[in-house]
Amino acid sequence: MKDSSMWKGVFPALVTPFKADGEIDEPAFRENVDMSIEEDGVQGILVGGCTGEFWALTPEERVQIVEWGVEQARGRVPVIAGTGGIRTRDVIELTAHAKSAGADAALILPPFFVKVGLRELLAHYGAVATSVGLPLVVYNVPAATGLNLTPEILDRLVEIPSVVAVKESSGDFNQFFNTVRTVGDRVAVFCGVSSLFGMAAVTVGAAGYICTSPQTLGRDVVDLYRLSVEGQYDRALEIQKKGVGFRHLSIANGRNMYVSCKEIMNQLGRPGGFPRLPLLPLEEPDRQQIREGIARLGLRARGPARSAQDGRV
Repeated sequence: MKDSSMWKGVFPALVTPFKADGEIDEPAFRENVDMSIEEDGVQGILVGGCTGEFWALTPEERVQIVEWGVEQARGRVPVIAGTGGIRTRDVIELTAHAKSAGADAALILPPFFVKVGLRELLAHYGAVATSVGLPLVVYNVPAATGLNLTPEILDRLVEIPSVVAVKESSGDFNQFFNTVRTVGDRVAVFCGVSSLFGMAAVTVGAAGYICTSPQTLGRDVVDLYRLSVEGQYDRALEIQKKGVGFRHLSIANGRNMYVSCKEIMNQLGRPGGFPRLPLLPLEEPDRQQIREGIARLGLRARGPARSAQDGRV
């Protein structure tokens, strides 16, 4: 499993589109899967990650969207299911459901809030690996979990046989580089912030990207990875600049990254949908700033704008 060519390329972290009443919009979700595969040309998809607002879903909904993702992908690309949580027992159950649904791997962030130590981390991931037997992707996102999985910690975690990859989303390029240097000969290391340094990540050994931006930048993100692999750095750098612009647009004025992603998708005619409480759709002047940013960056619209304000999503 660790040597599989499956763990390479661009995997969008799919949003979970909600309706105005907070219910999951299944047709929009399935449309996003198809668009990502057919139009954007991605190599895999992640369902139910941070961008998918997993923390706002019930356990039953988390199981459901994995089933939908696998069904809609129809074996065209690998499907990674986000199954992380605080209680080990919950993570085991969600990962077992993902396996039974046909997911190809599970993305698991460390238990958040409780500030576990190395011994507990090894026990947590080890219990999931032993109980389920599904390939695991370890997810480092310290801004959300409060726990930074350093290269030294990952050096121990990747010794668990089921661990096939790491999604490194610290946002620190030095840490990314050191993670690749420490564990990249044993597992695939994916860049989680391709919009910031996707090109540079490939030059130091990234296996690909697991990130939000393919849903807004479209095929450009796949091209960024390909051009970087091929050493066409001048062309890759132009896309990278657009990615940095997208990142700044998403978080400017204190905007929430996940809400901004959905607003940008909606304005580009893609199925972003509404966020779910406690997150709220953007209002003016943020929406106007997003419109101006889209024009400035030259992002390509897929169709007529949709809106989480007027209910046409």
